[in-house]
Amino acid sequence: MGRQWRLTLTAFLVLGLSATFCFSATNQPQANKKSTQLHSFGSSAVFPLQGNVYPLGYYSVSLSIGNPGKRFDLDIDTGSDLTWVQCDAPCTGCTKPREHLYKPKNNLVQCEDPLCSAFHLPASYPCNTPSDQCDYEVEYADQGSSLGVLVKDYFPLKFTNGSQLGPRLAFGCGYDQKHSGLSMPSTTGVLGLGSGQASIVSQLSRLGLTRNIVGHCLSGQGGGYLFFGNDLVPSSGVMWSPMSHNSLENHYSSGPAELVFNGKPTGVKSLNLVFDSGSSYTYFNSKAYEALVKLLRNDLKGKPLKDAPDDKSLPICWKGSKPFKSVRDVQNYFKPLALSFTNAKNVQLQISPEAYLIVSHHGNVCLGILNGSEVGLGSMNVIGDITLLDKVLIYDNENQRIGWGPANCNRLPNVDREYCEGVSRHFVASLGILEEHCPAFASDDQ
Repeated sequence: MGRQWRLTLTAFLVLGLSATFCFSATNQPQANKKSTQLHSFGSSAVFPLQGNVYPLGYYSVSLSIGNPGKRFDLDIDTGSDLTWVQCDAPCTGCTKPREHLYKPKNNLVQCEDPLCSAFHLPASYPCNTPSDQCDYEVEYADQGSSLGVLVKDYFPLKFTNGSQLGPRLAFGCGYDQKHSGLSMPSTTGVLGLGSGQASIVSQLSRLGLTRNIVGHCLSGQGGGYLFFGNDLVPSSGVMWSPMSHNSLENHYSSGPAELVFNGKPTGVKSLNLVFDSGSSYTYFNSKAYEALVKLLRNDLKGKPLKDAPDDKSLPICWKGSKPFKSVRDVQNYFKPLALSFTNAKNVQLQISPEAYLIVSHHGNVCLGILNGSEVGLGSMNVIGDITLLDKVLIYDNENQRIGWGPANCNRLPNVDREYCEGVSRHFVASLGILEEHCPAFASDDQ
């Protein structure tokens, strides 16, 4: 049974610790030499996603690591930089059988490697000797954590231009995990997609393999897709807001924004927002949250909904005369919300009832916007998966902007005849979209 809700928000702390467990530093593979050949393959990579907001509470991607490759299911998390997998080193707190863990093979990242420093920014990492291992600890807002050592290994990837490469990338080999919540995660680790130098997409960008752009499209029906690079960025229909540069460090933040209720400004202003795919739900600071709840309750007066305090799925739930089957059953009772960005003209993030409500197993409708102040977020406002459903989100690190637009997350964007002609036939077929979205390919093969 999946988790009822998940609160892995953002990685606030990445510190090197002196670990008692050590790998042998002998026979370490040499770092990849820069190759001009690599830089001729610049393209994009796209991956199908699994998961949902409720009841699972996360979206995950299956990536192959090593040579030969071994697949690992990883939570996608734009709120942190570090990618890590559960590691047979041996492991404390691992949730997978030993045969499903990552096995290091004399492939440590050494302390002198620039990637070691990148993982620990803005703090400095002390090296007793250059050949020391590079330890890490990452702590999340939900009190979960991973402790381990950095390694490098091959990531076999297929790119939209048809090339298949296996760059060696740095990630965490986690041998001590702590979990929070009511049940253990079913994934093997976390894919850190933040804007820091140590994230996977930043490493790929420095190798010249993709542009430093991350995007995802989370389907309200479950699943969706993730992409690196700019090939799948829609050419129109995207609203852009500049990234904020503040104490939120490498998190994807933007703002300030004002909360809008049913098309009318609420007076709740100066909301700085963090976009975080590692959070199931959206979190407002206490002032914004209390104002929103008051607006909703006032608007629901006279409507056939009553409080359902016995439903613990989320803090606020309502019940009707009979169980609801989907949010569509109640969408007429709830008004649309929006976040209006004051630093960009006519830029709003529209939040329909489907983007802030769930229907629980009990058939009640529950508010998927929570009070962040109650879980230690202070004044921070986190835009989680529920609010990002059925939208393409683009984190453009090169132009320092965040974009979003409506999308069918059950299919790739821009996949028409023109797009198909520019994309490898093998790549399109491997995603299972050949006949539906590229009829010319299908007819050629007949």
